[in-house]
Amino acid sequence: MRFKGLDLNLLVTLDCLLTERNVSRAADKLCLSQSATSGALTRLREFFNDDLLVQMGRGMVMTPRACELLPAVRNVLMQVEGTVIKRPDFDPATIRREIKIIASDYMAIVALSGALREIKAMAPELSFLILPPSEDPRGALERGDVDFLAMPDIYLSPDHPSELLFSDDYRAIVWTENSRVPEGNLSLADFLDMRHAAVTHTLSALNFEGWFVKRFGNSRIVEVSTSTYANLPFLVVGTERIALMHRRLAEVFAGMMPLRLMKPPFDIPPIHETLQWHSYNDNDDCLMWIRRQLVRTMADLNTIEPAVPQGECLAVEG
Repeated sequence: MRFKGLDLNLLVTLDCLLTERNVSRAADKLCLSQSATSGALTRLREFFNDDLLVQMGRGMVMTPRACELLPAVRNVLMQVEGTVIKRPDFDPATIRREIKIIASDYMAIVALSGALREIKAMAPELSFLILPPSEDPRGALERGDVDFLAMPDIYLSPDHPSELLFSDDYRAIVWTENSRVPEGNLSLADFLDMRHAAVTHTLSALNFEGWFVKRFGNSRIVEVSTSTYANLPFLVVGTERIALMHRRLAEVFAGMMPLRLMKPPFDIPPIHETLQWHSYNDNDDCLMWIRRQLVRTMADLNTIEPAVPQGECLAVEG
């Protein structure tokens, strides 16, 4: 079908070529021969009067015009997918589809694992791909690379709908045989005097480490750093270290490991785990159903214990 001289079938090919930046890989994804894909690239170059992809060394790079076209073409295809192509007669018991979610190991352990078990019982043919948080989760959602973001609200896009799943607070964790920890409440002096295991990552400056340094300065001795909160219990047990982590994740590990949990000696703003989806998928029956199930199964988690200073917002997740 042609629209103002452009064969609209070529939009799918253009999207794939610009995403892969490799004719052979694009041909494989499109289930076309390499010669047919090369021919399509030639026609696209003629229509746009631009090379679109140029050889540089062993790879291909996009021209400035191609860089402009890629998000626009992806946006058009997603709009067609979300608003025109309607999956008829949605039935959870028979739907066969892969759902992609960006979520941390914390989110997967604390909430998604249980929710997906319940969803699997109702929709046995659904499969899920849980991807780690990237440097650009908003971009992944915009491009249609994923169906959902399940992340702290601070990382989400203001341009797409979202819904709160639950909030969480924090606990200090130590080995149960740590002789340096007092029997009563943990004081700030005790906390700062101990050796720490801590999480460092670059997803956002709005993380616990940045918040702590801003409030207390470099007053801790960080003996070991890691990239994920799920590592912290293993770096604490058998040592005199202390670490801070999400309460619900700490409770999971305390059920399996010799850990003692204590309230931090200062108030820490909570995290608010939120589900976001692309606005074009607002009426996708399958994704709507999954959203309802995720919100329902995580409703019991949506409480936090301590009061938090007004006006502070913190996203600390690994």
